[in-house]
Amino acid sequence: MRTHSRRAVLGAGLAAAGSGLLSSRSPASADPNDRYGGHPSHGSPGSHGPRHDDVPAGYVTPDGPEVVDCERNRRGGSVRRFSLTAAETELDLGGLTVNTWAYGDRLPGKEIRVTAGDQIALTLHNRLPQDTTVHWHGLQLRNDMDGVPDVTQRAVKPGNYFDYRFTASTPGTHWIHPHVGVQLDRALYAPLIVDDPDEPLSYDKEWIVLIDDWLDGVDGVTPDDVLDELNKDKPGGAMGHGSMQLGRKRRTGHGSAAAAALLHRHTTKKRADDSDDDRYEINVEHPFHLINGRTSRDRETFRAKPGDRIRIRIINAAADTAYRVALGGHKMIVTHTDGFPVEHRETDSLLIGMAERFDVLVTAKDGVFPLTALSAGKPNLTAQALLRTGGGEAPDPKTRPKELRSGGLSADKLKADESVLLEDRSPDREIKMELTGTMDKWDWAINGKPYTPSQRYPVREGERVRMTFENTTTMWHPMHLHGHTFGMPDGGPRKDTTIVLPGKKLSVDFDAVNPGLWMLHCHNIYHSESGMMTVVGYRSPKSSK
Repeated sequence: MRTHSRRAVLGAGLAAAGSGLLSSRSPASADPNDRYGGHPSHGSPGSHGPRHDDVPAGYVTPDGPEVVDCERNRRGGSVRRFSLTAAETELDLGGLTVNTWAYGDRLPGKEIRVTAGDQIALTLHNRLPQDTTVHWHGLQLRNDMDGVPDVTQRAVKPGNYFDYRFTASTPGTHWIHPHVGVQLDRALYAPLIVDDPDEPLSYDKEWIVLIDDWLDGVDGVTPDDVLDELNKDKPGGAMGHGSMQLGRKRRTGHGSAAAAALLHRHTTKKRADDSDDDRYEINVEHPFHLINGRTSRDRETFRAKPGDRIRIRIINAAADTAYRVALGGHKMIVTHTDGFPVEHRETDSLLIGMAERFDVLVTAKDGVFPLTALSAGKPNLTAQALLRTGGGEAPDPKTRPKELRSGGLSADKLKADESVLLEDRSPDREIKMELTGTMDKWDWAINGKPYTPSQRYPVREGERVRMTFENTTTMWHPMHLHGHTFGMPDGGPRKDTTIVLPGKKLSVDFDAVNPGLWMLHCHNIYHSESGMMTVVGYRSPKSSK
């Protein structure tokens, strides 16, 4: 889930340059003095990315002067340097050994931690057999560091590396992952914590929890096999960054058969708008669920003392699964969602969509308690970890805390802390986003149009923008906007990812204060890579429209 280099992204503009995307570099071609923040050559051996001469003109480019000025205004402080290697590896997930791809041969990847205002300087080394990038989920960062192939940078080719450098100005619980194909559904993710220098919370310990659904390496299947199987009947195949960037050919044989076995097909009753009496719906069934890279057979144990006040930072890193989460025997006080403070609210359990984050406080009791994540809307499979503050036997891994019976508090039920409420203001622009597609045809799209890198929904810097999602599908979609946060209705929380329920409308507002080209997509990776993505683009100040 990470890395790229930062300034040479789109020299004269995508339309004029055709392929001005910021290049990765091969070690042999790199200037060591240019390691952080230099200008790699567009024609270097490390550069990669198809030409897109059909990109519309009149938009801010990812490294344009507007982006540079915005980054300068963030006034970055101390430089924090990191190195990250994405490579093939073998991992023991707790009674399950798989061949997969990971950051630093571990799952999750090592925590990246900085203080708001620090500059992150991270070098991504690609030792994978595919191109890759790093996306910094939840950060309002400069556009050419956002990690989106064909839009903000060229993907990093195998054997090459890329330098990311930017100011981390957004405090909170965030994470990193690739934005190429379905690489997220491997072991390529890690927590990204940006500490608030004026942190108001008081606590004794901190526990970072990443929840994940897992299929990679099980019976030889890969996420690419699953994506191919889902899109096998579509003329163009998958429509996301993976198919366009990698030019993959569909696999056949064992990998394809194993992928088909993980797809749960079931018949549903006819709807009024269906032409057939029956319609087939497909779910991806991940056979394992993990907390911090461990199955319930070999659970992680977090140790504390009775009475300790613990801050738990919960990140749903799953590709396709929402979870109901509870800590047995405890109440949780929700303090943040997607990194932003909320009015504190007590709950028995949480409902967390893909890519959402919740921070909670708990006061530890004496004993051993299961932290359980129950898959929502799927067969009832669980991931589990343990909180141990004293002696006694651990509960059975199949234990389901009674706290899960409450159904789970979702983020839309929260209220933003007064300090992060958007200014009361009427929208200058409204954008309608109809979420379309069916599970039988697997034709996911926005406004009926599957993703292409040349798509643009225009905004102008300084505008208040209202996006209205209308979900016309039978699935719920966690919609994520890059580089921004939006306000939920009626004083709801500030977020970058929100659940849109089937058959429902949801309007959110954001301020256009971070120029560039920004992805908007469903964070079910098999929906987005099949077409449910688009681009919100800032118009150039010189453009007439």
